Amino acid sequence: MLLGHVGLRALEEEGWAGDAVGGLTLGADPIACAIAHRSRIEGSDLDAFTVRKQVKEHGHGRRVEGPIGPQSRVVVVEDTLTTGGSALAAVHALRELGCHVLGVLALVDRLGGGGEALADEGLSLLPLFTAPELLAGDPEA
Repeated sequence: MLLGHVGLRALEEEGWAGDAVGGLTLGADPIACAIAHRSRIEGSDLDAFTVRKQVKEHGHGRRVEGPIGPQSRVVVVEDTLTTGGSALAAVHALRELGCHVLGVLALVDRLGGGGEALADEGLSLLPLFTAPELLAGDPEA
């Protein structure tokens, strides 16, 4: 519940009012669902989606699942961002679908170059925490 509240506030403060949040499964799924759930509690209609690592070989054969399509305004979410590879995989799949990616929200930025990789793609990173911030409270970390 707390992650949904904090994540939604961060998106609102950044001005990233979109249609949906999500990212590469599995790390992004609980974050996206928490934010979408909080959105519903507060009376807005932000949805959640998931991006598979590869196209599903059966059923509808989709890589992206959820209530989005061409022209949807979306935010990619990540649990931890290091190099940005997972976030960029999701971004590329969403752009192929025709979505407009507003930016990337990360629970933790490990400061491993991911922010720079996203910037190279014209995207902003919004970290809720950095790894040093989390480790600052533990002198043995």
